[in-house]
Amino acid sequence: MTIEASGTAKRQRKIRLGMVGGGEGAFIGAVHRIAARLDDEYELVAGALSSTPEKAKASGIALGLDSDRIYSDFETMAKAEAKRDDGIEAVAIVTPNHVHASAAAAFLKAGIHVICDKPLTTTLADAKKLKRLVESTGLVFGVTHNYTGYPMVRHARELVQRGVLGDIRVVQVQYAQDWLTESLEKSGQKQAAWRVDPKQSGAGGCIGDIGTHAFNLADFITGLEVESLLADLHAFVPGRKLDDNTQILLRYKGGARGMLWASQVAPGNENNLSIRVYGSKGGIEWRQEEPNHLFYTPFGQPTQIIGRGTGAALASAARVSRVPAGHPEGYLEGFANLYTEIARAIRAYRTEGAKKGKTGRDKPVKLDAAVVFPTVDDGLKGVAFIEAAVKSSGKGGTWVKL
Repeated sequence: MTIEASGTAKRQRKIRLGMVGGGEGAFIGAVHRIAARLDDEYELVAGALSSTPEKAKASGIALGLDSDRIYSDFETMAKAEAKRDDGIEAVAIVTPNHVHASAAAAFLKAGIHVICDKPLTTTLADAKKLKRLVESTGLVFGVTHNYTGYPMVRHARELVQRGVLGDIRVVQVQYAQDWLTESLEKSGQKQAAWRVDPKQSGAGGCIGDIGTHAFNLADFITGLEVESLLADLHAFVPGRKLDDNTQILLRYKGGARGMLWASQVAPGNENNLSIRVYGSKGGIEWRQEEPNHLFYTPFGQPTQIIGRGTGAALASAARVSRVPAGHPEGYLEGFANLYTEIARAIRAYRTEGAKKGKTGRDKPVKLDAAVVFPTVDDGLKGVAFIEAAVKSSGKGGTWVKL
């Protein structure tokens, strides 16, 4: 089945979706559910929404799930849903980081497509195992680096791919927040508590939570491969076990240089993700808090402000825009764009899998080149980035190869 870039393929039934995590008190679960509904591609029908059975049940009831499809753990859910004629086709994993690897593996083994929050896993070894499992099953696996879904990010990527900026020389990316400036975790705030706990978050704190987004954004736009990095990870808040600020130098294959700063202790910054890319012919700048405009400066000429939804937006941006210029699109729509792209892959799997025989898992489905979303490979890159940065910083700030 060929997927049209415009999304004009014949309408099929909604994709039956399950969710692991995302119950009462969880921020990101609601975001995923909204994203899945926005383009009417999915129907949430099952969930293991909390590690606490009582909370899992209460959360499922609140979302209107049938009682026999509210599960107390993901292992039971994966096995039960795989046996049902109307079982889930895909699962969204929105738990703290330490659950990602085991949950994803359980559903892949059950023949169910996976949509996983980032980072992919807490260790590089687990990430590699997961990649092998995805390859052996041929199932669709998406990682929700949601900023890759923003229209003007895709415009920026297309500019680089077309060679408009020339040879890329400098990449500067940052993601700054201020919400962990004080010991919020000691107040019992759930979202803070697990992010600063090595048992749940993994070896990286700020770098795993938002630093991976910055890294992925630079990777997505430039297509450059990091050869080595030098990192300084630090926890400014007394008693905090994981970093809340990180500064990293990047060396790319081919000679480009980069800098990445991620911080959750920078007062005055709410969600300040931004990137600047400079080449031999020009430069671009994009800011997440003003997502509908991209600044483009051809060398020696005035800066141009390119608006989402305008005639100046390239095809890659236009195909993931929903409303006319002047009507802002942002965080939720970017998330939804990824869900819709993944839906196109799952729908292709439905048709191509049927053609291949009983399993349809001998190789990944073929997609229109315009359909783009972060995969297990991007997730693996992110985990490798975290481990290299932790290693570099632990050695006092030495260059480490990825």
